[in-house]
Amino acid sequence: MDFRQPSTWDEALAAKADHPEATPIAGGTDVMVELNFDRRRPPVLLDLTRVAPLTEWAFDGEVLRVGAGVPYSRIIDELGGLLPGLAMAARTVGSPQIRNRGTVGGNLGSASPAGDAHPPLLAAGAEVELASVRGVRRVPVAEFFAGPKRSVLEPDELIAAVRVRAVTTPGGAGVPRVAEQFAKIGTRNAMVIAVCSFALALDASRRTVGTGIGSAAPTPVRATAAEAFLAEALDWTSRDPVPPAVATEFGRLVAEAAAPIDDVRGTAAYRRHALSVLARRTLGWAWADLTTERS
Repeated sequence: MDFRQPSTWDEALAAKADHPEATPIAGGTDVMVELNFDRRRPPVLLDLTRVAPLTEWAFDGEVLRVGAGVPYSRIIDELGGLLPGLAMAARTVGSPQIRNRGTVGGNLGSASPAGDAHPPLLAAGAEVELASVRGVRRVPVAEFFAGPKRSVLEPDELIAAVRVRAVTTPGGAGVPRVAEQFAKIGTRNAMVIAVCSFALALDASRRTVGTGIGSAAPTPVRATAAEAFLAEALDWTSRDPVPPAVATEFGRLVAEAAAPIDDVRGTAAYRRHALSVLARRTLGWAWADLTTERS
C-alpha cells in the first residue's frame, strides 16, 4: 500500500488525479476500521490531515461553507448556534474521541445510509462542494447519494466542503428564522449506529419544510410529500400548537417515504413506526422553538 501526504489542497487534487484509486483519509474513523478488519485494502492512502483549508469554515453570504475536515467536536462547539440540526446529529456520533477525529466530509465520503450527518444536511438543503484538477462543482446533497455506500464522486474528485444556510444572520445576530431538530433511535443510548434517524427544518421566513431520513432506505432520503403537506398545513403566523391531525398525517407521510429493510438492528415495520413517532416529536419541538422566538 502506497501512502501520500500532501500539504496543500493543490497537491491533494494533483495526487488524486494521478491516483484515482486512492482512498482519502482524514479522521480515519471509517477507513481504519475497514483496514483493521481487512475489509478493504486500497492501493493508495491519501492522507488529508495536513491540508489546512479543509479544517476551516466561513460565511459566504448567508451560507456557511464548512470544510470537509472540520471535526464533529468543532461543529458542536463552534457552529451549534448556526447549524443546530447538524450539531445535534454530531452530538450523537460515537464517543468524544470519535467526535474529535470524525468529520462530516468523511461521513459523506462513506455514503452510508446510516450516516448521522446526512439527515440534517438533507433537511437544510445543503450542497456538497466537489473538487478536482478539472475544477469545482456543487451537488445538492439530495443528489449526492447513488446507492448504499456509493455517491456521485468521480474517481479524481475530493470532497472540499459542505455549504449550508445558517439559521441566523452572519455573526449570529437576530432572531433565528429556521428551527431545526434531529432525533435518532438506536439499540442503546450512545455510541450506536442508528436504527433510524430523522431531521426536520422549519423555515418561517420562506414558509418551507425540509426533512431527512436516515438508516431507513438504500440511501438517506427526503420525505418530499410530507414536506409539501406540512408547508401548506401549518399556520405560520400562529403561536398555537400544531393540530394533532396535522402531526399525525405528517408522521404517516414521513414513514411512507422510507424504504426500510429487516436487519439485525430492527425490522422494516419498526423503522416505519419509529420514523412516524420521530417526525411527530421533532415537529412539536421545532414548532415550539419557532413560536417561542416569535413571542
